[in-house]
This record gives sequence, C-alpha cells and structure tokens, in this order.
Amino acid sequence: MHVHDLFEGRVFASIDDGMAYVNELGFEEMIARGARVASELPCDMIYAGFSLGVLSAQKLAQTREGARGALLFYSCVPTSMFGSPWPAELPVQIHGMDADPYFVEEGDLEAAQELVSSANHADLYVYPGNQHYFADSSLSSYDADATALLLQRVLKFLSNSDDVDEVAATNQKNSPK
Repeated sequence: MHVHDLFEGRVFASIDDGMAYVNELGFEEMIARGARVASELPCDMIYAGFSLGVLSAQKLAQTREGARGALLFYSCVPTSMFGSPWPAELPVQIHGMDADPYFVEEGDLEAAQELVSSANHADLYVYPGNQHYFADSSLSSYDADATALLLQRVLKFLSNSDDVDEVAATNQKNSPK
C-alpha cells in the first residue's frame, strides 16, 4: 500500500482553506502530483482516493493500463474529464452521503451514477447524512455507523481480489496501446 500526500505536508483548518490552496496551484497540478507518485509504482493496483484525492485515483484507474480497480470516497468526476470512458470491466466502488453538499450539489453524485451505469462491476453506496469526511474518526463529521458499513463493503471489494486479478488481466490485454 502507498499513500501519497497531494498537499505535501500542508494541513488546512477547513475544506475551504484547502480548496483555496488547490485553486492557487490548479486542479491539473493536483492530478499531476498523483500521477508522478504512481509512475514509480506498479500499474496493477487498486487505486483509492478520498475527496480531492479521487481525481488522481479515478484518472489512474480509468487510464493507466493494468489497473485492478478503484475505490472512490466522497467524490467522483465525469469520466469524460480524463478523455476516455470508464473501462467497462474495471471494478469500482463509490461512497458518499446523500446530503453532503460537496458530493451532491457539485455534481459528484451525478457523475457517480453515470459511471456506475456504464460499468459492469460498479457500486455506488450513498449513506444517509450530510458530512463529507464521514469515515475520518479524528473529525467531528465522523459517522461510526456509516463508516462500519463502508468498511464492510470495501473489505468485501478487496477480498474479491481473484476476480479483480482476472479483470486486470482482461483490461491489460484489451487496453488500447
């Protein structure tokens, strides 16, 4: 497992403060940071991203040959953002809350629904609540019940690694060069 820090050690008091920093750098730079880190890692991975980190994870899973799957937490963007459709056989799970203003009002839920409808092995899990970082136990937004269910679903996704390995082999074989 590898976890990269898109913010290079910077910590922000609020989502708005973090987004102000992102707006200074640009979304393209944030995505590029994830791609640079991944370029030093094997391709046959399951990519996971939380909130803004979903941009890198989704792009890498969607476009990097050999990807084994994706776990997208609190966010999703239209697959068209990365210039290609979601690979139909690539497994993905997307998790968010039904009243999270970032997930619902900014189009992420709609993008997730579109992705799920285009993929053969995709699940969208929408939990009741209005929190963005609901699975982070260090924050006041933490929701223990939703997190327990999220963890159960993620562990099941990961435990299907034999299926995921077969999908990765198929994706690699069928990937455009």
